[in-house]
Amino acid sequence: MAFDSPIFSDRAAIAARYADARSGSLAIADPLSAEDWMLQSMPDASPVKWNLAHTSWFFETFILKKFASGYEVFHPRFGYLFNSYYNQVGKMHPRPDRGLLSRPSSDEVRAYRNHVDSAMEALIDNGSDDLIADIAPLIALGLAHEEQHQELMLTDLKHGLYQNPLSPAAYAVPDTDEATAPEALRWETMEGGLCNIGCQGSAFSFDNEGPRHKVYLRPFQLAHRLVTNGEFLEFIEDGAYSNPNLWLADAWAAIEEGGWTAPLYWRKDADGWRQYTLFGDREIDPHAPVCHISFYEADAYAAWRGARLPTEFEWEAAASLFPIEGNFMRSGQPRGPQRAAGEGRLQQLYGDVWEWTASPYVAYPGFAPPAGAIGEYNGKFMSGQMVLRGGSCATPAGHVRVSYRNFFPPQARWQFSGVRLAKDCE
Repeated sequence: MAFDSPIFSDRAAIAARYADARSGSLAIADPLSAEDWMLQSMPDASPVKWNLAHTSWFFETFILKKFASGYEVFHPRFGYLFNSYYNQVGKMHPRPDRGLLSRPSSDEVRAYRNHVDSAMEALIDNGSDDLIADIAPLIALGLAHEEQHQELMLTDLKHGLYQNPLSPAAYAVPDTDEATAPEALRWETMEGGLCNIGCQGSAFSFDNEGPRHKVYLRPFQLAHRLVTNGEFLEFIEDGAYSNPNLWLADAWAAIEEGGWTAPLYWRKDADGWRQYTLFGDREIDPHAPVCHISFYEADAYAAWRGARLPTEFEWEAAASLFPIEGNFMRSGQPRGPQRAAGEGRLQQLYGDVWEWTASPYVAYPGFAPPAGAIGEYNGKFMSGQMVLRGGSCATPAGHVRVSYRNFFPPQARWQFSGVRLAKDCE
């Protein structure tokens, strides 16, 4: 990971950043019931309670146990329960069984967080200048990791609550600005050429965002906004989910196995299409960006429209021309995807929904994972996954960079994922 951020220029700034990120997790969890904290609807999802404990385990394992003199672990077995995939740290509780952990209780998990926070605050306040300089990159990584799990708390909770026939609301409906229908989709031409890709400068970034390197791009076009629910509904009503000619072979197998007929959380009743949200069952807004679709669905839609998905390099080259502004989660308060609004060559590049790209998740030239267990953070997953860019309405504000690479298997649908179209210049 790269690191030299002014946010971590002194211990007061470190303490403030730490407190802000940690409080964001509790802002997501506090409105929920203890029963909500327990939900695990599939092996790929984790309970809210596990996420709250795991993020604390990260600071305890990689910072406090190594650098805080006299630190005592909160519980000797929590290292086994709340390790995720760090084989170099030790064995771990099976991921599919996290929802069976009724103990520790939610109160005990809160106490665990308080224990870790107190020790971290003492370390930040009292550690030597040399020590703080040494651990600042690990603290930055831990806080970025915490923010990733804040997003997972929302996506995993939504999938769990969706299994409930009562369609419960997890949160109050947020205030939204009134917006008109977005402009008709138009195409913006990007010149391409020799482009710099990857993290730039010394601010924090994950290891998979580098090394920075050059990529040659042919001229291409990007849709100026995201694909909407209404546009995707045309795809559905044209019989796309029953037309194997639009789909990759693996995609067609996923459709048949899963019985897919629409994006995840959509259903059709006598009054039309509705979808489940974190705010309960809602009528689908035809002008909001389509969400909770897999790479397979994004790719098939693009084929149906006579277009394609952008590569991650095309996306980054275009997005680097625009400020990182968009509909993100702020202060732990969830929001849904919003309509495109305003003017600009390219809209909704950041926030609203993660954008599937045509790029497989692989290493950049010259990539090498860091030494030790931290090296298991990203590199070990560079197989069988596709890259998404731009962040979503469930991504904490300030978390995303233009070089940020998210990645999921092509069949994944429970993330806030959507689609922007691209095509070659004639």
